[in-house]
Amino acid sequence: MLDSYKLRSVCSLPFVSDKKINTVGTSNADVPLADPGMYQLDITLRRGQSLAARDRGGTSDPYVKFKIGRKEVFRSKIIHKNLNPVWEEKSCILVEHLREPLYIKVFDYDFGLQDDFMGSAFLDLTQLELNRSTDVTLPLKDPHYPDHDLGVILLSVILSPKEGEPRDVELSENEVIGSYFSVKSFFWRFQTQSLRLSDQHRKSHLWRGIVSITLIEGRDLKAMDSNGLSDPYVKFRLGHQKYKSKIMPKTLNPQWREQFDFHLYEERGGIIDITAWDKDAGKRDDFIGRCQVDLSSLSREQTHKLELQLEEGAGHLVLLVTLTASATVSISDLSVNSLEDQKEREEILKRYSPLRIFHNLKDVGFLQVKVIRAEGLMAADVTGKSDPFCVVELNNDRLLTHTVYKNLNPEWNKVFTFNIKDIHSVLEVTVYDEDRDRSADFLGKVAIPLLSIQNGEQKAYVLKNKQLTGPTKGVIYLEIDVIFNAVKASLRTLIPKEQKYIEEENRLSKQLLLRNFIRMKRCVMVLVNAAYYINSCFDWDSPPRSLAAFVLFLFVVWNFELYMIPLVLLLLLTWNYFLIISGKDNRQRDTVVEDMLEDEEEEDDKDDKDSEKKGFINKIYAIQEVCVSVQNILDEVASLGERIKNTFNWTVPFLSWLAIVALCVFTVILYFIPLRYIVLVWGINKFTKKLRSPYAIDNNELLDFLSRVPSDVQVVQYQELKPDPSHSPYKRKKNNPG
Repeated sequence: MLDSYKLRSVCSLPFVSDKKINTVGTSNADVPLADPGMYQLDITLRRGQSLAARDRGGTSDPYVKFKIGRKEVFRSKIIHKNLNPVWEEKSCILVEHLREPLYIKVFDYDFGLQDDFMGSAFLDLTQLELNRSTDVTLPLKDPHYPDHDLGVILLSVILSPKEGEPRDVELSENEVIGSYFSVKSFFWRFQTQSLRLSDQHRKSHLWRGIVSITLIEGRDLKAMDSNGLSDPYVKFRLGHQKYKSKIMPKTLNPQWREQFDFHLYEERGGIIDITAWDKDAGKRDDFIGRCQVDLSSLSREQTHKLELQLEEGAGHLVLLVTLTASATVSISDLSVNSLEDQKEREEILKRYSPLRIFHNLKDVGFLQVKVIRAEGLMAADVTGKSDPFCVVELNNDRLLTHTVYKNLNPEWNKVFTFNIKDIHSVLEVTVYDEDRDRSADFLGKVAIPLLSIQNGEQKAYVLKNKQLTGPTKGVIYLEIDVIFNAVKASLRTLIPKEQKYIEEENRLSKQLLLRNFIRMKRCVMVLVNAAYYINSCFDWDSPPRSLAAFVLFLFVVWNFELYMIPLVLLLLLTWNYFLIISGKDNRQRDTVVEDMLEDEEEEDDKDDKDSEKKGFINKIYAIQEVCVSVQNILDEVASLGERIKNTFNWTVPFLSWLAIVALCVFTVILYFIPLRYIVLVWGINKFTKKLRSPYAIDNNELLDFLSRVPSDVQVVQYQELKPDPSHSPYKRKKNNPG
């Protein structure tokens, strides 16, 4: 007789545990290996008929929500301007208890406004026959007006049992062997289904193209304010992607000149919803008008100029829209690795070789990220475990790993590839805990500037808190490779930085306001101290110093030429460089900023708790908006001064070398070419720029360059923390073999 058997799954299953099946004694042959405690519900949302009209034009933009209990389990796409929509969408839902009905709610989508209710129905799952396709017609009703006919929704559903968690049962040897083959057959079926679902999961967040949009201007917009003007801004939405333009104060003909990209997930295109709004401080913004762009009607690889009439309002919006093929973005397992394939690696290196400088200037480089595993994560569930998954972000590109259930030391072993548009971008890797009943819980995050990456090295990164100011529990193991064209990267440095669309809105914070004030004060004090120093030379507080300054003043003024300005800056950069390489680095770690960031994090935690108690009723919106504006201005001014300092401090060597090259060029130009010719060329370029390129986006190359240099706050956030080796579970296993 065998003493015991242990049956293990060949793939990670959240509902299958490793349990021992003993063969001691006799057993009941009728006891199954597992009870069907969970069911799979396959739904096909067919169509709707005679739905209710909710828009002014006598139509609706319907979509459907499916709920079990209080949890939303599926949401359909939006069918625009149709009362008889056809969806033909499929969804697979796991159901724990058949006594909970499936609720179906239909809404009319209104961009920027609250969606209108169009009716609801429910499906009693206990009445369904197992393993059989059933066509269902559900009449929609409004509980407040039960007599109203709101149309019907047509579904096809299949309910089938799924194997649950195995129990501790005692089986005979023959029964164990028979059960083994049953389990093996089940695992083979599950693996096939899991791979299919995995492919669907990848397709759901891998884009097939890019929609490049340039918001040019508005014409003759509707006046919403008492002064006969408006403060217009525009909102764009494509699926779950959103973009909000800047606000143009007091005008009916705004000039935005803003460019941004959306990802295109559907082969046939999609519809971009556009709404124009008037900003009103202290109260709800006024609606100006709306329009749509049907991407399926636009040809690819071609720029389209669109003049769109605003519906439900007045005026036009002028856009440039370009549809292009997808960038290099993919997800794969570790076994499928682009850079380990010698042929693919050579093609990538050839694509970004110095000989291909002017081929597709937007394609700067290639990034490959291996997300291997994490160790010692925070326990987010009451069971003392977590269900971690990983989000990898580069600017507006966002990819996800699968979830590893009930594990504090998950292994993902996934490879992500990205197309680099700006070498000064920061790679963000965030670990979350999946929660079925609410939004995911934050477990930790790291931010890694691309220029600081060491190729091909597997590194353990200590996870940080949301503000990236201090460590949280756990480390994540990554291996990153960056390949880029240095010339393209340098040229892209002088154009506007890509704006990140999904960012937390700034809110008023006493600690943040104080921090920005202190940062700006430190920058201003540099100028004040310099003025005091110069004044002390005039007052002859130190005769030797004043005498030296006087001689230097006479020499410089007598021999001054314009080319000496960039030459002095060049010498300052060179001097700091030699100080650093000689080991006499005078750069000090900014502990003041670190302390302020930690205090700000503590205050944020308090604010979160206070806001839950007080709500938003007691806030004075107008005053808060003014304070937030002051807070942001202080931040911008302080950041500008810190970025100039960090350029000369060689905080980012790539940018400091680029500054040296630029200053050398300016010095030579100013030495050989008279100033009047330089000013003449500059003026001609400025006056003719709009004539040569009417829709060009205005930019300042110097400010674009400085926007890539990190401020002192960002330097602290991007600092790499050293992992504590004693926290590794692998090391603990070695130290405690018993």
